[in-house]
Formats: sequence, structure tokens, C-alpha cells
Amino acid sequence: MSGAVSAPITRTAGPLLDKPGDLGVGRMIPDFTFTEVSGATHHLSEIRQTQGLVIAMSSTTCPISKRYLPTLVQLEKSLAAKGQTLLVVNAMSAENPADIKAQLTESGLKCAYVHDKDGTIVRALGARTTAEVFLIDHKLTLRYRGALDDQYGVGYNREQPEHRYLADALDAVLKNQPVLIGATTAPGCELDIQPHLGPATPITYHRDVARILQQNCVRCHHAAGLAPFALDELASVRDHTKTIKRVLSEGTMPPWFAAPPKEGGPSPWANDCSLSTKDKADLLAWIDSPGRPLGNPADAPAKLTFDGEWSIGKPDTVIPLSKTYAIKATGVMPYQTDIVTTTFTEDKWIKAYEIIPTAREVVHHVIVMVHAPGEKLVGGGAENYWAIYVPGNSARVYAEGVARKLPAGARISFQIHYTPSGKAVQDRMRMGLTFAKEAPRLEIKTVGVAHPLLSIPPNEANHIETKLQRVPADLTVTNLLAHMHVRGKAFKYELIYPDTHVETLLDIPRYDFNWQLRYDFKEPKVFPKGSTLRLTAVFDNSTGNRANPDPSKTVKWGQQTYDEMMVGYLEYIVPVKR
Repeated sequence: MSGAVSAPITRTAGPLLDKPGDLGVGRMIPDFTFTEVSGATHHLSEIRQTQGLVIAMSSTTCPISKRYLPTLVQLEKSLAAKGQTLLVVNAMSAENPADIKAQLTESGLKCAYVHDKDGTIVRALGARTTAEVFLIDHKLTLRYRGALDDQYGVGYNREQPEHRYLADALDAVLKNQPVLIGATTAPGCELDIQPHLGPATPITYHRDVARILQQNCVRCHHAAGLAPFALDELASVRDHTKTIKRVLSEGTMPPWFAAPPKEGGPSPWANDCSLSTKDKADLLAWIDSPGRPLGNPADAPAKLTFDGEWSIGKPDTVIPLSKTYAIKATGVMPYQTDIVTTTFTEDKWIKAYEIIPTAREVVHHVIVMVHAPGEKLVGGGAENYWAIYVPGNSARVYAEGVARKLPAGARISFQIHYTPSGKAVQDRMRMGLTFAKEAPRLEIKTVGVAHPLLSIPPNEANHIETKLQRVPADLTVTNLLAHMHVRGKAFKYELIYPDTHVETLLDIPRYDFNWQLRYDFKEPKVFPKGSTLRLTAVFDNSTGNRANPDPSKTVKWGQQTYDEMMVGYLEYIVPVKR
């Protein structure tokens, strides 16, 4: 079909039903001893004196675990009222005891908490992720294991869960009835308890793996980075090996979603951060090898250091939001729009910008627009953005001789998507700007090609929408960016030249709402006058899309994430008139 996008890649998202018998459900859990972080030591068999026990795996760094903390606090109270007990287990050996203590204090969780550094409990239960829960009755029989519910998953939040797996299992156990759903998968950070069964490998951590991670991951995955956990220390890498394997296999990380060039040709993208075939093969070989050889510590690379607060250097001016925003702990939040009026009395040429949230863990993405004095503030999100923030892409430094214009007295609007992270926080982000020392040769601008008339039928997994836009004049394009919401599945840019031949500019076979990525051409691409830009988008409005707010709804254009959008943004350059 003309304009069709490549087949989307499937990845994990929310809980899936599992086979209970394959996972020990219905069997007796062997007794074991554990020591709380408070120092108290207990035996599992002590639960014979209660109505049963729920063991919840957790973590101070896993985003899904953190979102479930308020749920665990409520669970602790409801279990106590029924004569049952909650035990929380942190199986990440590299996590900091001080961070654990702070998390317990902030969350109000008062139940028994174990830092299972040696993996005793994880191995006894065969725990798989940091968000898995286990329901054990007073006879030490495992009655349910899996997700607590389906409110949070990989890449989505819901205001309320649709399936309450643990609550249903608890009700059945208290009534001495069979549990109807005995096992599910539990999205979270994978735990690594299985022996490595792959072949031996000459790949070592110090010589090879540390360098691959440093080159491709550590820019975000360091102690002060945007990512939820660090990958610049061996202990943390060991904690997250199975998570690394999953995101590599699914193509989730590094975050790059453009289809690879045909026949192994060179990438057309200057910012292509996809993992090379060799690096991916070496990482997977090491993860699957017996013992995961460390090699000689003397072979380790020099440790990277990172600049202070501003990666672009100290900005010439800093523009904060007009107020502080309160972000709730759970559920979802509508987009927030903040308007700031600048006080510059003359036009400014901007060489670099950087956006820094106060609480970056709750900021999903930000679209910044600039409005000249007297210009109407248009809502809806299809405006020509001026700056943008997504995790891992919060700053921009323009090429030599290129800058953005900030008109005197302009108003700046920030459209912010906040995502609750399990703890109520406040955010007042700032945007730092660096001025060009002189007027540039080229001005960079943005145009959005929107399809506001889209209509997505209910229960449709592969609904296709197409937008055609005539190119009115020669346009020198520097990059492309696709924007949809949570039903977005795939996106494609094509250029139909005046002689009717068609060129695929950008194919995104698996669009990911969590990464509003910009794709920068290595060399600017000229769209000739009289050509036509064709945008093709695929939307998944089915129950199979775990992020879908309501698959029974016909979805129209709208600003909030429960509505949809289809916008192809193009940045282009024009000469500055002297």
C-alpha cells in the first residue's frame, strides 16, 4: 500500500496472564530467614500465626516500583485490617541504604523491609522483576504471583487500574476459594537469578562492556543523569543485566526509532544513537555467558565526568516558569500550559538553549513556543515549536552561523506533560538561553504539518491516517519530528517530487510516545517547490494497546493525551536579511 509504514515491533508494556503451575503457584514455599533493614530477624514460617503474607518486590530506582509505592502504603493498611502482613523486598544489591531509608520515610511505609543484597529471598521465590508481588497463605502455599494491578506499566500510567489481580486473589484466599487468575507477568526492572546458559565469550566487562555502556548509555545513566539508574559502576550493571537485555532485544534502548537504512547503507541522521550491530552482539554475548567474565581491572576505561548544572555552559539568561506546579503522586495529569512574558527591549539571537526541570522524574516532555507581541496564543499543540524537551534531549546548541530568533517582548508558552512518579513533588522548570555574539547567517524555524480532522474508530488496532501538504517554495530542511499521543503506533514521512517519484525521508515503525525524538539530517535536505509531503500515521485504539485510555471511544484531535494528534514537525533554515 502506498504510504504504508513498516510493521511495528511488539514490546512488553502491561501485565500478561501467565501459567501458574510453571511458576510454582500452588506449591509450598520453603522456609527462609530474613533480616529487616531495622535489624530484626524473622522466619517466613512465622506467618503461620497470621492470615497470610504478601511479599512485594521493590526498588528505589525502578520507575514502575516507585509509582507503586503509594499503592503499597494503602495495601499495608488494608492487609493489617484483615490480619495479613506485608513484606517489601529490595533485591538491587547496589542500591544505597541511605536512599532506601529516605524512600521509606517519605512514603510512610512502615511494614517490614528487607534489602536482599545476597538474593536469598529472590532465589527462594524465583522473583522476576522489581514490581512482582507474591501472595502466600498461612500454610505457606503460594496462591498468586505477578502484577499488583495494571495501573502502571512500561510507558504508561492510568488514573485507576482496570484489573486488580492481587486484590481479587486476596479476596479468594480469605474465603478459602480458588484463585481465578493465579499468575501474571509484572512489568518492572528484571531481576537476574537464573544461571547463564550461553556459550563462553572472550568479551570482558572491564575491557569491552564498560566501554560500550560508556559510549552509548552513560551520558544519561550516571548518578546525576536523566535516567533512573546509573550504568557506570559494575554493581549497578549487575543489578540491571536482564533489563539491559530486554531493552536491547526490544529496541527500546538506546532510544532511536528510525528504521535502519536499507541494505546496511550509511545512516542519514547526524544524531543516530542506535547501537551498532557489533556492540549489541558483544553486550548480549557477555550477558548470556557463564560467569560474565570481568577481565583485568587495569583494562577499564577512564571514568567520565560531567559538567555541572548547565551542559551548554552558564547561560546568558534564565527564564523560569511563572509559578510552581504541584504534581500528585499517582494517576495521570492533564497537560499544563504556562505563559511567561519576556522583558527584552530588542530582538535576541539564540545560539543555545537548555531546559532543566526542578523534578525531572515527573516531566515527560515539554513543547516551548514563542509568540511575538500582539500574536494570538493558539491552543492545540500544532504550533511551530521553538524549543523542545524530552528525556535525554533537553539541550540544543545550533551549528555555527545558525540561530533562533527571540523577538523583543515576546511571550513564551510552555506546554508541559507531567507524569506522576509515586511521590508528590513540585516543579518550576527553567530555560537557559545563550545569545549569539552577532547576527547569524541563517535563521532556524519550525513548521508543523498537522492533521486536525483525524478520526480513529473504536477497537481498531491499525487505523491509518494520511496527510498531504504541498511545498509552496524551496525549503531547506534540517530535521524532522513526529508527534502523536498514546495511541500512536507508527509514522512515516515521504516526499513526492514534481516528477512524481517518491522518496522515504523517515520511517518510524514503532513510534514511542515517551520519546519525542528529533531526527537531524547529516546534510540539510531541500524540498523543492511543487513537491508534496505525505505523512502517514498508524494508530492503535484497541485493547491490546496497554496505554489506551478508552478503546471503545472514537478518538478525535485534542490537546490532552486521551485525545490524539498527528503532527509532522520540520525545522528549516532561511538566510537572514541584512
